[in-house]
Amino acid sequence: MPLPKRWHDFDRSVLGTVPDRLGMYELGDEDGTVVAVGHGVLHDELKSALSYRDAAKVRWEVVQTREQAAELAETHRERL
Repeated sequence: MPLPKRWHDFDRSVLGTVPDRLGMYELGDEDGTVVAVGHGVLHDELKSALSYRDAAKVRWEVVQTREQAAELAETHRERL
């Protein structure tokens, strides 16, 4: 099940809105289909993903611990 969040265009400008906190993120194509799921410190992860991934959209969920981020990401990967 995808995150119930709105998509943001995945470009350099989005990095200014991404919190420097732990979380899980989804990358999507132009149609909003999830193509990748990841977790970690959101700003760092998405900065890296912007360099290495081909995605048009992004959305994320902030969590409190690394364990929560990993668990949430795993749950979302299983549902893809």
